[in-house]
Amino acid sequence: MAEIVGIRFKDVGKIYYFDPDGQKFEKGSHAIVETVRGVECGEVAIANREADENEIVKPLKKIIRPASPQDIKTYEENRAKEIKAAEICRERIEAHKLEMNLVDVEYTFDGGKILFYFTADGRVDFRELVKDLAGIFRTRIELRQIGVRDKAKMVGGIGICGRPFCCKTFLGDFQPVTIKMAKEQGLSLNPGKISGCCGRLMCCLKYEQNAYDYLLKITPKPGAIVDTPEGRGKVTECSLITGKLKVQMDDSPNGIPRTFGRDDVKLIKDGRISVDKEELAGLEDIE
Repeated sequence: MAEIVGIRFKDVGKIYYFDPDGQKFEKGSHAIVETVRGVECGEVAIANREADENEIVKPLKKIIRPASPQDIKTYEENRAKEIKAAEICRERIEAHKLEMNLVDVEYTFDGGKILFYFTADGRVDFRELVKDLAGIFRTRIELRQIGVRDKAKMVGGIGICGRPFCCKTFLGDFQPVTIKMAKEQGLSLNPGKISGCCGRLMCCLKYEQNAYDYLLKITPKPGAIVDTPEGRGKVTECSLITGKLKVQMDDSPNGIPRTFGRDDVKLIKDGRISVDKEELAGLEDIE
């Protein structure tokens, strides 16, 4: 076991573990730490606690010190500078006629570097823009191209559910979401129904996937061969939530399928839930 403190550097950002070095930190306070980008001021998201060795990546960097009132003032001044820097950068992008959209600006704590996050449809030659910005701000400039999911997390908004984006409010990391999940959950493979405002598959498809994985193990799928109290047949439809199956009986191939509970049938040969190539081809852009 090792004592750790969890620090995040962005609202609802990823949490990084640090060694408190004998110091005590409360959740919501700020601390000064050293990162790959240099010295940074971060918010304590996890107060001092013991963590298992397999939860952490060693060696842990030590927290330098709790943030002082002057550190907090510097941090807030940097946030104010970011707004002005964004306005200037947008003006220079327009002047250079570049096909890119500025999303966010971030000052490092010591002011030694400014990061500009942008989106673009393809590669952008921004070398002249970097020189221009370096001449204006007199510090190191880094332009970083991000994807549409990261843009949604930075900008925020309201989802089709009527609530603020999950990625902006509580999701620290993006989890992999696939078309197969939507298929297994019985959702319509309509891009407008299963994609978020970012144009990618909704993150919430992941939330209940573990439950669906369990139900898929105990429920015969469409195409399965089952023995029922009324004879053998083939499953044509299944409801994972209710456990109800519609079975086309072998002795009545043209008749109306009969309904059984999953506990009332015996599985002989299971079916499969898969996304065919034609469906996948039409949905590649949102996965």
